[in-house]
Formats: sequence, C-alpha cells, structure tokens
Amino acid sequence: MSSAVIDVHTHMLSDAWVAALREHGAPRYSLKTVRGGLEAIHLDGAPFMTPVPGMFDYDARIRMMDNAGIDVSIISLTCPNVFWGGEEVSSRTAAMMNDTFRAAQGRYAGRIQWFATLPWQYPARAVAELARARQMGAVGVMVLANIDGAHLTDEKFAPVWQAIDDAALPVLVHPSAPPGVAAMDMVRFQLTASIGFTFDTSLAVARMIYDGFLDRYPNLKIIASHGGGALPFLIGRMDQCFHNIPACREKIELEPSDYLRRIYVDSVVFRQDVLEMCVRQVGSMNVLYGSDYPHTIGDVYNTLAQVDALPDGVRDRVRGGNAQRIFRL
Repeated sequence: MSSAVIDVHTHMLSDAWVAALREHGAPRYSLKTVRGGLEAIHLDGAPFMTPVPGMFDYDARIRMMDNAGIDVSIISLTCPNVFWGGEEVSSRTAAMMNDTFRAAQGRYAGRIQWFATLPWQYPARAVAELARARQMGAVGVMVLANIDGAHLTDEKFAPVWQAIDDAALPVLVHPSAPPGVAAMDMVRFQLTASIGFTFDTSLAVARMIYDGFLDRYPNLKIIASHGGGALPFLIGRMDQCFHNIPACREKIELEPSDYLRRIYVDSVVFRQDVLEMCVRQVGSMNVLYGSDYPHTIGDVYNTLAQVDALPDGVRDRVRGGNAQRIFRL
C-alpha cells in the first residue's frame, strides 16, 4: 500500500476538560459508573460517552498509529464538547482544548492535525475562537449534530457557518445524545451508542439538505460521522418524499440524493457491505477513513482493513487521498 492513511474521526480529551465538565455540567450532565465498572458521561440520566485511558495518552496514540500504519490523525473533542456551563466556561474550555491540540500538533509534528473546538452557543465568541484556532493551525471545525438541543440550521448559528464557509474549512458533524434521550428510554441497553448517535447525525444532515443549507454555504465540506448515519440507507426515501410532499421542496430544487453527493462520510460503519454502500451513495471521492479511536466501540484495524478491501483507486482515495485534498495536507 503506497498511499498515506489519514484518520479523520478520532478523539482526544484532557484531564482539565473532564474536571470542567464535572464542575459545571450539572444539572443535565453527570459522570457516573455504568455496568462494567467504567465511569460514563450521562445526559439527563442516560449514559452516552465513556472516557477511556487512550483519550488522554498521546504517546499511546502514536504507538497505535505506528502499529496500524496510520500516518496522520486529525483529532477532535468528542461529545458533549463544550456545550454546557455558560458563556465564560464554554469559551474558556474551548480555548483550553484548542491550546491542548495545538501543543500536541507541535510535539508530534506531521502526525497530529486537529479540528477546532468552538463555543457555538455564543456565535461572536465562536467566530473569534475560530480565527484564533486557524492561526494556531486548526485544519477544520468540529460540531455536534445538535447544540444543546438546537438544530445546526438555526439562524443564530449563521455567523459561525458564514465564517467557516468563507474559510472553506471541513466540518466534522459528530453526534451527541439526541434530544429526548430520557423520553425514548435510551438508558436501557445504552441505546444512545447503537442507535441514538446515528440518528442524531441523520436528522442534522437531513435538515441541512432540505433547508437549502448547502446552497447557502457552497464552500462547506460537511463530514457526516459514522458513514453518514442512516442517510445512505434512507436517501431513496428522502427523494420519494421530495417528489410527493410539497414541504420537502420548500427550499430546494434538486433531489436530496444530489445534495448527499456533496456530503463527505467516514468509514466508521463496521461492515464491508455498508462501507461499499456509502461509496455508491456519496461517491468514492467523498468517503474518508475514520476509526473512532479510542472510543469503546472504535475499531482502528478492522475499519482500515475494510477500506483496504475496496477496489484499487477507490481504496487509495479513502485511505488518505480524499483527506489530503479537502484538508489541504
């Protein structure tokens, strides 16, 4: 294999971030022990993210990358990001994480790149932090699929999206616990991880498509986590609704499937046939290698093996060629 491997979906935390969440996350966020003995972050009583040692250990990350044959990891903060604690806490924690990521980029030169963390709830602060993060070397922006329950297409976020669009930056749309986790009883079986996350992303990107978002921000490079959630499977239904339900044509003239081919997706889908479906639905130029390391259900080696099993040409694009292009690496 001659092409570089670039992991676009991989996370790191810091002890300071966990301490800030523990202090300022109440009443909605808490850290409690779950079945198996690990401490998980809960939203409204439902566990949805489990910090693990690999999220704090950069040396272990580099050893893993060497063992797996990963050349570059583009790291990001995972959920619940900094969407808690009020304006000062959120802004300060975002800046702290960006400083942490910049330090890692400098320490592991050529191996670590990073997505900027922004206090999206406070657009003026978010735009200012984006400018600072770009100056420090951020190659993209990370956002959760809902911002404390607000939709990404909400008009209040328009200044942030405009700044990102002006810079033509990639944006990793990563799920969080979807609104209503308690009402949907996602505590039982920890359904947030298996089902809730994928539909959080699906709803967010479907709204972008129907809302004409990609027409308003033509330079955006949206990366929909976990293979685009359920969208590759549901895009035919979205087209059918477009043709038969007037509300679905309110803001767009093209079929949703046309817009889906403007979306990038990662390879965190865990099955070869599902990865191949993603390639068919969004095109081989729009699929990117991702591992979800070091989350408990992340899988560095099998996700890369599935990418390597793609046909020649397609394989090299997904391994790293597409990421090199859109991140300008």
